[in-house]
Amino acid sequence: MTTLHTGISEAGRHTGPALPRPRGPLSEAVITALRHDPAGPVPAWPRTEGADPFGEDLQLALYTCYELHYRGFDTVDPDWEWNPGLLGFRAGMEQPFLAALRAGVPGGDDVEAVLGELLVEDLDARGVSHHLKDDGQWWQMREYIVHRSLYHLKEADPHAWLIPRLQGQAKASLVAVEFDEFGGGRWERLHARLFAHLMEAAGLDARYLGYIDAVPAEALAPVTMMSLFGLHRALRGAMVGHFAAAEITTAPSAHRLALALQRMGADPACAVFFTEHIEADAVHEQVLRRDVIGDLLAREPGLAADVVFGVQATGLLEDRLGEHLLASWRAGRSSLPHGLPDGPGRP
Repeated sequence: MTTLHTGISEAGRHTGPALPRPRGPLSEAVITALRHDPAGPVPAWPRTEGADPFGEDLQLALYTCYELHYRGFDTVDPDWEWNPGLLGFRAGMEQPFLAALRAGVPGGDDVEAVLGELLVEDLDARGVSHHLKDDGQWWQMREYIVHRSLYHLKEADPHAWLIPRLQGQAKASLVAVEFDEFGGGRWERLHARLFAHLMEAAGLDARYLGYIDAVPAEALAPVTMMSLFGLHRALRGAMVGHFAAAEITTAPSAHRLALALQRMGADPACAVFFTEHIEADAVHEQVLRRDVIGDLLAREPGLAADVVFGVQATGLLEDRLGEHLLASWRAGRSSLPHGLPDGPGRP
């Protein structure tokens, strides 16, 4: 198979984040390959059988592969993005990850029922945002922000892959939601930019992928899932389901996090990102349920089970991350494998 070589000059190469540190043989193979010429000898890719689909190694390897479709990495040749060998290796890791997601959820095709469950607030819930609002400490809030930085510094980018895969009202309404996520045409109001301001106000490193080596697999997996769904047209229904689930659950969670920051005495600039989401996402969830999902399923009713899967897979990975955070904090230890690199900071 021949590969198109773009012939981009060294002077024209883009500077992105540094490659992460490997966490096992799969990520070691990907990261080592990316340091070489994509037109060179084909690497001897390791076998993926037996790898933990939610583990550190496979999740980092997938994340690194997917990042080539976002901003890429410093010193990595852009031609790696469509390298047939790397794509084949990536597919070998996607299969067990996708299979584990499917095996971990109940499934079904009742979209209204699964979305309805998200719309009802459990009065006895004690999730991460509840903990931070009522009992959380500043160092825990900063760790939470670090975990979320892997997605929020690229917020809405994975969902943009849905646009050419939808039609009619579903496409128009999705674009309307994305327009808000991207700041309504104003760079300084991009939600990713607002999150960077939050990180700066919290005394954290706001560089894109600045904490890629700090977070565990539980924080990588929700983002790899978004990329997996977004990059595969066959999974467009799952991506719509994921997007709807995220928007439905964000507004109440953002409200609790804004209250948590206020209780902690944090810089008021920290809360702007969350207060922006309280009202915006309450509107977005209605648009996604009524106009995006409604129109999509009117056109393609066979995608109902995929939409349900996307909703449930999002809950599965969010629960895994939440359980990791709360278990660590209740034990009095950092939720980051090596702690926060830049210390405790001050509110």
